[in-house]
Amino acid sequence: MVKINGEEKNAMGKTIGEYLTESGYDVKRVAVELNGDILPKTQYESTVLKGGDSVEIVSFVGGG
Repeated sequence: MVKINGEEKNAMGKTIGEYLTESGYDVKRVAVELNGDILPKTQYESTVLKGGDSVEIVSFVGGG
């Protein structure tokens, strides 16, 4: 299991990019922290989630 935003998810074997797309996130408007480190967007498609990983996804919203 992978902990994503505090919830256990069965996302092992998926890339960060796959998980974001499947979950409806706009990749251009999020930041991802993997095991305490900010993950560069260039690594979303090559970083595969493993059991025990901890992921935090933060969405950016515009407004005024």
